[in-house]
Amino acid sequence: MKILGMLIPHPKGQYLFLKGIDPYSCGVLAVQGQEIVRVTLGKLMPWREGFDWVDDYLRRHGRDRFALCAMELRSPRPFTMQGFIQFNRGYCDVLKQWGVYVDGLNPVARTNVAPVFDPPATPSLYAFSFTRPVSTATRPTFVVAGAGELRDGILEAGRIVRPGETTPDAMAEKATYVMGVMEERLKGLGVAWDRVTAVDVYTAHPMDSLIRTTLLPGFGAAVRHGLHLFPAHPPIEDIEFEMDVRGVCGEEVC
Repeated sequence: MKILGMLIPHPKGQYLFLKGIDPYSCGVLAVQGQEIVRVTLGKLMPWREGFDWVDDYLRRHGRDRFALCAMELRSPRPFTMQGFIQFNRGYCDVLKQWGVYVDGLNPVARTNVAPVFDPPATPSLYAFSFTRPVSTATRPTFVVAGAGELRDGILEAGRIVRPGETTPDAMAEKATYVMGVMEERLKGLGVAWDRVTAVDVYTAHPMDSLIRTTLLPGFGAAVRHGLHLFPAHPPIEDIEFEMDVRGVCGEEVC
């Protein structure tokens, strides 16, 4: 498989990652002989306790901390920009303590959104992904980190696409931008939409028209899987639309 973009190998995690920003990488891809498995928790767990739970889960399944390659969080409400930056410091400190950083870079992909209905009382773990060996060759497995309409992922309010606007026209522009980010990250991982097994969309706004006119037509062969629409706010105030995608062979609920 031809690898495009700046993929960086994790020397112990058995995956490659696309450089992102300090809180997360842009995406991860299992190396040959490994696959990425996604695990959804049956019940939300405060994020710090969640790390301990993941650590125990990995040990019980014969894996170490380095196999962790993606995290999915749920928050009570969107953060202010500064609040998000502050939260990320504590989150990243745990990953640094685990020793998973590679040359100062965070390799772990992430999605973090705030559910509209039944939000948690505190930022919590919803799901995670890890690598494990496979005995036979499989299709490429990967996770693309969540992205909203924040230009270049830079954590500055001035980078938001049409901030404060939620008209149909503005939402279409936001969604189109995020679709472009997903496309770019897929190319960086050396895969295409036909390898995607799940698309997640997060927004608190009506999506019926955008799903038909902007989203599904851009999914290529992945359209056969439809999409999962979560009524949720992206993690930062004034960001209105977020997506993530993945291509995995195994998903579990614990």
